Amino acid sequence: MTDLSALIQSCAAGDRSALKRIMESEGGRMLGVARRMLRRQDLAEDAVQESFVLVWRKSHQFDQSQGQAKSWLYTILRNRCLTLLRHNDREIALDPMEAETASDDAILELAYNRLERTNDLRVCLETLEPNRRMAIISSYVLGYSHGEIAGRMGAPLGSVKAWVRRGLLTLRECLS
Repeated sequence: MTDLSALIQSCAAGDRSALKRIMESEGGRMLGVARRMLRRQDLAEDAVQESFVLVWRKSHQFDQSQGQAKSWLYTILRNRCLTLLRHNDREIALDPMEAETASDDAILELAYNRLERTNDLRVCLETLEPNRRMAIISSYVLGYSHGEIAGRMGAPLGSVKAWVRRGLLTLRECLS
């Protein structure tokens, strides 16, 4: 098990080997998340690389009392992916392997079911109303915006925003 908090603090002190250890520990998973969000290998690789540059540059901003190190890393990655999606005005080409992948609903179900039944996050997610749970998982697993979630769920945008906001507050309360 890697102590990401200590490694991030070492990065802030200028230890390049700490960044390398973070990359070895989380790089593969981060690439998988980026690939799911961006649906393109090349953009996913760019997002992960840019995320590690940001981790190096902003490691001094990490505050362990504000949250977990892994959450901090994946928030940086998620934000980079969303930025790439916003600025990518080209048509997204799917390679043949991705065209055969499971539907978004299957991906969401798989992500949810991968959490062990005793996992605190799963226990807390189970307390949420299904719409709130689906909106939050769609946002964090697939990287969908509130507007995309509203379109997929056939719900008003304001409702989706409220579901996510209230659901996250409930999760924060449940997990603390």
